[in-house]
Amino acid sequence: MPSANPVTVVTGASSGIGEATARLLAREHGAQLVLVARREERLRELAAELGPGTSHLAADLTDDDAPARVHDAVQERHGRLDLLVNNAGAAWRATFADGGWENVRRHMEVNFDAVVRLTEALLPLLRASAPSAIVNVSSTAGRVARPGSGAYSASKFALAGWSDALAGEEAPNGVHVGLVLPGFITTEGFPQSELTDNPVTRRLVSTPERGAQAIVDAGLGGRAERYVPRPYGLAAVARVVAPRLVRRATGGKAAQRMVTRTSGDDA
Repeated sequence: MPSANPVTVVTGASSGIGEATARLLAREHGAQLVLVARREERLRELAAELGPGTSHLAADLTDDDAPARVHDAVQERHGRLDLLVNNAGAAWRATFADGGWENVRRHMEVNFDAVVRLTEALLPLLRASAPSAIVNVSSTAGRVARPGSGAYSASKFALAGWSDALAGEEAPNGVHVGLVLPGFITTEGFPQSELTDNPVTRRLVSTPERGAQAIVDAGLGGRAERYVPRPYGLAAVARVVAPRLVRRATGGKAAQRMVTRTSGDDA
């Protein structure tokens, strides 16, 4: 796995899981960080707090030139890359009848296409720095879909499937590929207030810090896959062995409530 003081790119680093990951890597692993997100002021503040080993690049990863800009920033400052954390993502809730293809398209653009394009640009650096690692942040929704979030699930299912294939392809090159699948985590873009306000469902919600630890486990620790919280992995198993039961559990009134919730992004 990557060496001490790993040179690391973290996307979606301006808040939530990405920010927590950057803090954890800097504090406990002495990482030299390149923070990437759209909000430059937030990135600048975090980079200043984490110290001289941290730099930042404000970029919308869906822009045509974004992958090359990130590559050039890493190459010029460090000349190597030990860990890539593909964390940036977004969600907009809508049924397919309401959101249509356009809602699917914009989810794929942010949650899948941008990840693939950035990974393609940085893969030569990761191979040259091997042993190195990539961590792709999918979602429990990338294994189990719910009504009202089909477009989001489509993008995260695609990311999970691609990650599985990429892991096998890059293992001979010394590049480990880990996958993190968060469930409900309270972040700026995903406040989860409907769950946290209810004492019965409050325990279903985890924290960005636990998501960050899972990313470190899947990256520096070489783990293949981590669910956050870990019991959410049971949902993926249930989807395989009892799909009808899972559809019943995620449908009905619960699905109607989820469709009406709003969501943001953590890019």
